[in-house]
Amino acid sequence: MAAVIGPSGSGKSTLLRCVTHLELADGGGITLGGRDMLRGGVYAPRAALREICLKVGLVFQNFNLFPHFSVMRNVTEAQIRVLGRSKREAEGRALALLEKMGLSDKARAYPGELSGGQQQRVSIARALALDPEILFFDEPTSALDPELTGEILRVIRNLAAENMTMVIVTHEILFAREVADRVFFMDGGAFIEEGPAAELIDHPKLERTKAFLARLARN
Repeated sequence: MAAVIGPSGSGKSTLLRCVTHLELADGGGITLGGRDMLRGGVYAPRAALREICLKVGLVFQNFNLFPHFSVMRNVTEAQIRVLGRSKREAEGRALALLEKMGLSDKARAYPGELSGGQQQRVSIARALALDPEILFFDEPTSALDPELTGEILRVIRNLAAENMTMVIVTHEILFAREVADRVFFMDGGAFIEEGPAAELIDHPKLERTKAFLARLARN
């Protein structure tokens, strides 16, 4: 797992939205799984682009569940519409993931009936239901209180133990140090320092990284 850290406004969320094709980049290149999504500012043809995009999933910081859909439908809708799975197959996959998230009893509930932590776990199940090769998290705990934050970090920790390839944008520095393989520090729209998680967090080389980590430690 890779963790991306940095101050607000440094471009972390925009980076994830470009990589998952929710925003269009106006230049540069994006390569995922050895395939070019964007090269020299030109996107791949539509069919190839769709194939590449199906390899990635994104968990949003504010859940982005459909409030008028049940938990089950939130997790099955894209499986049916995007992957062409039958309703039975989609529901079977959804039930397995909800059980994994500790939410097997919430399949018929609606998002408004769930806690923030439960909604975020549904969001993770929804992303996993499409079988992505890479799962991106955009500050998945920023909308949660400390107790509920622990729920989500446990889920991510378990996925990391299963060798799920993940990239997480986070301000949870201690979590990044413990679970991530590498940490990337982003500032001004660019990665300015990166390295093994413990090494970068404990012994950053650049003054800008040191200042950022020191400020977090005081908060």
